[in-house]
Amino acid sequence: MSALRPTIAIVGGGFSGAAVAYHLARAHAPADIVVFEPRARLGAGVAYGCNDPVLRINVPATRMSLLPDDETHFARWLAASGALAQDPEARSGDDDFARRQDFGRYMDEALRPLVADGRVRHVRSPVVSVHRTCGGWFLRDAAGEEIEAELVVIATTHPDPTVPPELQTLRDDARLVPDALADGALSRLSGKERVLIVGSGLTAADVVATLDARGHEGRIVMISRRGLRSLGHAPRRFPAEGDFVSDPARTASSLLRKVREAVRRAEAEGRTWHPVLDAVRAQGTEIWRALTPKARRKVVRRLRPVWDIHRFRIAPQTEAILDRKLADGSLALHKARLGTASADAEGLTVELRTSLQSGGSPDTFDAVIVATGPAHRDILRAQAYLGGLAEGGFVALDDVGLGLSVSGKGRAVGPSSKPEPTLFVAGPLARGTFGELMGLPQVSEYAEFIAEQALDELARWRRREDPPYHAAGVPEEV
Repeated sequence: MSALRPTIAIVGGGFSGAAVAYHLARAHAPADIVVFEPRARLGAGVAYGCNDPVLRINVPATRMSLLPDDETHFARWLAASGALAQDPEARSGDDDFARRQDFGRYMDEALRPLVADGRVRHVRSPVVSVHRTCGGWFLRDAAGEEIEAELVVIATTHPDPTVPPELQTLRDDARLVPDALADGALSRLSGKERVLIVGSGLTAADVVATLDARGHEGRIVMISRRGLRSLGHAPRRFPAEGDFVSDPARTASSLLRKVREAVRRAEAEGRTWHPVLDAVRAQGTEIWRALTPKARRKVVRRLRPVWDIHRFRIAPQTEAILDRKLADGSLALHKARLGTASADAEGLTVELRTSLQSGGSPDTFDAVIVATGPAHRDILRAQAYLGGLAEGGFVALDDVGLGLSVSGKGRAVGPSSKPEPTLFVAGPLARGTFGELMGLPQVSEYAEFIAEQALDELARWRRREDPPYHAAGVPEEV
């Protein structure tokens, strides 16, 4: 760090952090860009760093891109790199559903030249603490390296799933898989086990697909509280339809009514629900901002499960596997809650409760896999440096249960409700403010937005008009 060359520290080098770094470097940011990411490759993260060829992106390749203004950038890379030629099963209808590992390669190829020529510095160590200094921020990583930075971008991933309280009695049993996405999580299964998957969303579907590819023949049971699973893509693509922002809904019920009316119109005219939900997704940020705080909390509590199965559609190849296994009886999907759980030499006995009033039915499994998704409210406990920032009053959880409190300009907001002008939040942890930040197109756009905000802050720093480290910061509407 120097008076003439500030530093931007990005904590986390998955897609969000890598995309912010990419856009900063592409814009020739007058700063040293440092990305803290333990993995060898930038941009892959948990989602795209896997080596399992069965795991596919659930979005067509033409909608996946590092460049928000060039939607087909990844699709063209797929064709030019030869990845499609090596993956003949990628094609489904008019779209390609690429392997996740190929998107990881795509991101690596975009970021590697920036690291090689010094425009981005990749530190392969996690950050353990971040403290305020008189001139900005002081960061320390797990290897003991310390740097000072004028700007910090929080690009940390969601915390791992939490083992449900009902399964805590199995916590020390090797037959419990607490995180389905962890490296080697399924390698201990030989192929004959009776398997219980807790969760029925995209992660659970990936588990089934992986087990199927390995020739698993044992019985698989998937459970969730609502018994819903991710839905598939439309048999043919329709343009997005529906206007949900000209006369925006203020309450959860009015939003639901508007969406249902639009779906009925589409289906009456021979289309499916898919283009309506595509419009809701595309207008998600504006829809979310129009809702009252109470309505946002109600959407998260009551409507999110239904939204998720429509929004996060399953790749056709994975859907075909689930359909086949459900049809032949090797997979069952139940609406059930967990009851008591115990272990003995014969297996793991778990009580499955189909209603709140009646008792459950015990069933015995050889493995129990937790695939419930991230524990959003555990983010401050899961990341020590975030816990420290929270204790210092610089960050706080949002009030809807999705991540961190963030201002409309992407700055972290602490308990005082005052944005921190030099502390940014990239990625899905900002969903509480921006709403639709889980699909890659929106995450990509938001990463570019954060890079633009950082550049604006750098410009103020260089002009010496309002140093970015000033406690008062720039007045901003939260």
